[in-house]
Amino acid sequence: MVDQLKAEYNVDVEWRPYYLRPDTPPEGMDLPDYILRARANGSEERLQSIAAMHGMEFQSTQRIYNTRLAHEATEYAREHGRANEFHKVVFRKVYAEGGDTGKWEVLRAAAEEVGLDADDMQSVVDGGKYTAQVAEQVRWAQRIGVTGIPTYVINDRYAIVGAQPYEAFKNALAQIKKVPQD
Repeated sequence: MVDQLKAEYNVDVEWRPYYLRPDTPPEGMDLPDYILRARANGSEERLQSIAAMHGMEFQSTQRIYNTRLAHEATEYAREHGRANEFHKVVFRKVYAEGGDTGKWEVLRAAAEEVGLDADDMQSVVDGGKYTAQVAEQVRWAQRIGVTGIPTYVINDRYAIVGAQPYEAFKNALAQIKKVPQD
């Protein structure tokens, strides 16, 4: 969907970090009961439908993963001009293959798939190069009121929250075009 928006509307898309559960330990944690109950009541059917519409597999995550390494690895990929590609592969590894973003083997495989040096990425990320940068981006998201993922921020003024159908983005962009920009 992001590629379609970029092609149709000539927009730039930058993935930025946000910790939905900042208290998640490095090894991850079990899903809370309220999520398990929501799944039992069909809360993920829309996500499965959206994925199927785009020819993608969707697999519910079995745990809450710690995403710190993935966010910092994405900054490494950004610095090497491969952020969008890396992000897309990591999403596939999590939501189609059941991978854990807190595990280096998942992130290294994604790096190799998009042509990045996995050894260098792990060394640089483990060295803490992107830790403060990611923390500041998370604070920015909190300051502007992000409380859920995904949240799409358009022109630093408008937000679309949640996994929405393509039409929601088209409608939002059409409305934004009508609004005078400061």
